Amino acid sequence: MSEGGNLTSVVVAVDGSEESMHALRWALSNLKLRSPTPDSPATGSFTILHVQLPPTISTGLNPGAIPFGGPSGLEVPAFAAAIEAHQKRITDAVLDHALGICSEFNLTAKVKTHVVIGDPKEKICDAVEELHADLLVIGSRAFGPIKRMFLGSVSNYCAHHALCPVIIIKGNDSVNKRS
Repeated sequence: MSEGGNLTSVVVAVDGSEESMHALRWALSNLKLRSPTPDSPATGSFTILHVQLPPTISTGLNPGAIPFGGPSGLEVPAFAAAIEAHQKRITDAVLDHALGICSEFNLTAKVKTHVVIGDPKEKICDAVEELHADLLVIGSRAFGPIKRMFLGSVSNYCAHHALCPVIIIKGNDSVNKRS
């Protein structure tokens, strides 16, 4: 963290869910970024991080193992390309929604976007390290115990493995603004 408790780099992980967008609103409402100083003209920034699932995870299939009347290891490039194009459309929609929220706060100049592909748990922690984040803000979907057992909790994993403090925003009530 920089002097005076102001933040230089805040990463907000978004996945398109209302919970993640609520976390973004919370971060924009409640966190103060570092202002330029005579020693350092650089200002703080928010980074909106989206983790795109690889085609094999997003479809639950391994495109190379789908038998289309040929050998079982046959690669189907059109299938993989269609999935990648669909994932890109989803990513663009998620980032557009997040940037729309940022424009409501007049903070688009202080916002960057970052997209990575892979398992969200690991990739969020990797990105936090790569981006030298002072803080990670992430929403919690509040899965029940059964879903959490099978799907895992991204926020719980990040709280234990990220190399910076993590704020987990629960629920999607109205944003709690400081008085």
